[in-house]
Amino acid sequence: MTGFRDEYRRKLISAEEAAGLVKSGMWIDYGAICGFPSLVDAKLAARAPGLRNVKLRAEHSHTQLPGIDPDQEHFIHNSWFLGKVERDYQKNGACSYIPFGLSEGPRMYREWLKDEVDITFIEVTPMDENGNFNFGTAVTRQKAACDVARTVVVEVNEHQPWVYGGYDEVVNISQVDYIVENREYKIPEFPTPETAEEDRIIAGFLAEQIEDGATIQLGVGAIPATVGKLLIKHGLKDLGIHSEMFNDSMMELIEAGVITGKRKSLNPGRVVHCFAAGSEKLYKYMDRNPVLAGFPVDYTNDPYIIAQNKKQIAINSALRVDLRGQVCSESVGTRQISGTGGQLEFTRGAYLSEGGKAFICLHATRRDSDGQLISNIVPTLLLGDMVTVPASDVSHIVTEYGMVNLKGKSVWQRVKALIYIAHPAFRDDLEKAARDANFITKGTVNLDY
Repeated sequence: MTGFRDEYRRKLISAEEAAGLVKSGMWIDYGAICGFPSLVDAKLAARAPGLRNVKLRAEHSHTQLPGIDPDQEHFIHNSWFLGKVERDYQKNGACSYIPFGLSEGPRMYREWLKDEVDITFIEVTPMDENGNFNFGTAVTRQKAACDVARTVVVEVNEHQPWVYGGYDEVVNISQVDYIVENREYKIPEFPTPETAEEDRIIAGFLAEQIEDGATIQLGVGAIPATVGKLLIKHGLKDLGIHSEMFNDSMMELIEAGVITGKRKSLNPGRVVHCFAAGSEKLYKYMDRNPVLAGFPVDYTNDPYIIAQNKKQIAINSALRVDLRGQVCSESVGTRQISGTGGQLEFTRGAYLSEGGKAFICLHATRRDSDGQLISNIVPTLLLGDMVTVPASDVSHIVTEYGMVNLKGKSVWQRVKALIYIAHPAFRDDLEKAARDANFITKGTVNLDY
C-alpha cells in the first residue's frame, strides 16, 4: 500500500494544473453522467480565452464550457446523449450530437476513436488498498476511454460510491497519469420527474403486463419512474433488474422487497446496470452494496445478453409515434432533445427474451408553445425527426388511452390500432390522413385491426 501512496503523491496535481494540460486543437473526453469532472471543468472554463478549437466529447454533462463560449471560438462541444444543460446549448448551436447505440461505447473508443483522445478527465472514488479507483455511478465506457487516451486524469471525489462490478469497473493507478482531488463539488443529482395523471394511467397498464419473476429495465422519464413506484402497490414478487440505468424507484423496489433477483436466469440476485442517476440517498445506498453489479455498457445493453434473461421487460418513453409505427424519442425535428441511448437495444433484447416484452410509452398529446393541444401520434414524423426505434422493431405502444401490439400487423392494422390509442379529438384527422396516404386502403376501411 505504501508504494501506491507514494505513486499517488507523485501524480497528484491541482485542478488548475490539470486544466493546464489542455492545449488548443486537442480532443478532450469527459466521464459520462455522474463521472463528470466538475472541478476540472470549472478550471478549464476559466482558461477559455487562451484556447482555440478544443474539441470535447461528453454525455449528459453539466459542463460550463459552451455556456461561456456560445460562438464556439474556444470549445467545440459534442455529446453522446444530451441532458438538460446540453439541450439548451444545442438549441443555440453550441453543442453537437453524436449518433450511436449506447452499447457501442467501449468499442467506439477502442476501435474508432483509439487515436482521437488526447486527454480523458473522469470522476472516480478514492483509491483502495490495491491502487484501484472505482468508476462508481458511471461504469458505462469509462475504462475504454482510459485504455486509449494519451493522458488519463482522474478527479477523486469522496462522494462517489464504490460500486461492485462485473468487469471494467475500476482503473488502476498504474494506468493513471495525474490525480486531482475534488473537495468542492458533490456528484450531480437528478431529481425524479414530476408525475402527471397520464403517467399513472400508463403505468397501470404496464404493471398488469409484468409477472412475478420478471426482469425489468426502466428507461429515462416520468413514466418509467412511475411504473417503479406502482409495482410496489401491485404486490409483485421476486422481480429482477437488468437495466442500463439504476435510479431511486429501483432502490425503493429493492427496499420494499419487490426486487430480489432470485428468479433471474442471468446474474441471479444481482442488480445489473451501467450507470445511476438520482438522489444523494441513492448514491449512498449504492456504496459497497453487494446487491449491485455495475458493468460496462457493452454488456448491459447487448441485445443478446439482455435476451438471456427470461421475461425481460423493457419500458421506455417516446416523443412521437407515426401511424406506421416509427418511434422518435430523441429529437423535435432537427433539434436534438436527448439521444438514442439504449432504447433500441433493450427493445430488441426484450423481444428476443423468452417471455419478454418491450413497451414504448408516450402521452397521447402535448401542448405547444402557444398552449395548443397537439397529438403525439402523427401521420408521419416531422421533417428532421430522428427515428429511434424502426417500425420493424416496435411491438407494444402505450398511451393513457390504451395499449396495442404492432408485431405482425400490416400498415392498415397498425394505423387503426394507433388511432384507437390516440386522443379522441385527433382520431378523425388521423384517419383522414391515413386514407389520403393509402395507409388505409379501400378494402380495409371497414375492417377491424
